[in-house]
Amino acid sequence: MIRTALLSVYRKEGVVELARAIVRNGGGLLSSGGTAAALRDADVPVTSIEEYTGLAPGFGGRVKTLHPLVHAGILARRDVPDDLTELDSRGGRPIDLVCVNLYPFEDAVADGRSPAERTELIDIGGPAMIRAAAKNWEHVAVVCDPADVPGLIEEMDASGGALSRETRRRLAAKAFARTASYDCAIAADLAEPGFGATAAVALHKVEDLRYGENPHQAAALYSGQPCAPGELPGGWRKLAGTELSFNNWIDLVAAAELAFAFDEDEPVAVIVKHTNPCGTARGATQKEAWERALAGDPVSAFGGIAAFNRPLDAEAAQAMKSLFLEVVVAPEITQGAREVFKKKSRLRLVEAPVAAFRSRRRDWRTLPGDAYLLQDDPGRPERTADWKPVTQRPPSEAELRDLEFAWKVTATVKSNAIVFVRDGQVLGVGAGQMSRVDSVRIAAEKAREHGHDLKGSVVGSDAFFPFPDGPKLALEAGAVAIVQPGGSKRDDETIEAVDAAGAAMIFTGRRVFRH
Repeated sequence: MIRTALLSVYRKEGVVELARAIVRNGGGLLSSGGTAAALRDADVPVTSIEEYTGLAPGFGGRVKTLHPLVHAGILARRDVPDDLTELDSRGGRPIDLVCVNLYPFEDAVADGRSPAERTELIDIGGPAMIRAAAKNWEHVAVVCDPADVPGLIEEMDASGGALSRETRRRLAAKAFARTASYDCAIAADLAEPGFGATAAVALHKVEDLRYGENPHQAAALYSGQPCAPGELPGGWRKLAGTELSFNNWIDLVAAAELAFAFDEDEPVAVIVKHTNPCGTARGATQKEAWERALAGDPVSAFGGIAAFNRPLDAEAAQAMKSLFLEVVVAPEITQGAREVFKKKSRLRLVEAPVAAFRSRRRDWRTLPGDAYLLQDDPGRPERTADWKPVTQRPPSEAELRDLEFAWKVTATVKSNAIVFVRDGQVLGVGAGQMSRVDSVRIAAEKAREHGHDLKGSVVGSDAFFPFPDGPKLALEAGAVAIVQPGGSKRDDETIEAVDAAGAAMIFTGRRVFRH
């Protein structure tokens, strides 16, 4: 039974209701500061921490619950008589429930508050009480999330004021996860840029997924920040359709990443299948961009993911509705587009946070043996000062525009990546091959399969050509310009081959290779 509970919360949701449940089941309350005031305003009897400890708050409010009587009351073992005797001799009492939630440090970081303000929102007493109660979970219940309160009230009312061992253990696990997450946020805020000696990461479960890449695999979605029930993390919004699967998430991120690589000055449509773009194009209108993207490879587009760099309008949605798609993702999906898709009840409509794609982030990979790989963000595949013509003929302005387009697409294709582009439309893609020349061959064959003439096209390659055979094959297919990083021992041979064909080639000085 809960005879004494300590309530000290920043977020006040549910605290009055919890306090009333404890009192009506025969318990007493200790509280501090604003929480005590809120309880008194609600006519709930409460003893202040100051009265219990005899220590007035000091140091600008930094020291309130950091007192031996508080922590002894939480940590005393109920099955060790000497602990209880010592506690009683010091004027303390066992504290059977601790309800604490923490100063909103993560919000202060997200809101861009000053370092001084963030420092004052580093909670000390709260995590200390949470950890103490969680350590003594066999005897003490710890509540750190207001969302748990309704269920706890129901359990207490049904049991005469007690909480089960299973409940206490579950709450303790959640409490340690919360303090770990809190410490990770602080550590990340204080860390120097780059790769430090440690990398602190704590994740919050958002939801279970139906399964992983295959039906026999379990999967779940986690976030670096807590999410309200039913919400997605980081600015993502699912507006309609069935639940998102593991594969849906992987593919829609790949599609959005390519779409958001293009600025909003011109509509761009992307179609992705198994993380690789099978269609990408710009257009005068969003509808035209979609139709040109679909024409790139209309067979592979079936069951794919569609993404746009602008809010999706009703006209484009109307052009799309006859094709079976898994997901449509855009910065915004207008009400008109939603109406068009209304009868496609399974189609997932997702709004994605553009700014998150364009901010620097890190890429984690897991390895067997509890090992991890961590790398920096590659950055957006933009044209830079490192781009240099290396052939006798520089690319024309029209070719250069297509080369920039091809480079953005190539950066999202799994290596070895080869992309043919003409007039802002992807004509053929070669992906995932062990040989780069095979990727060129496949890309050209796919283009011809769908009726595309490669004459006047340009080619993007995510890494250098080790031999001139790949560029020769692309030029024979009709390409007139190539963009690639350069850096091969045989670059001179490749340049010579391109010059012999009267074509142009750019070295970017940076590769965009993806495993």
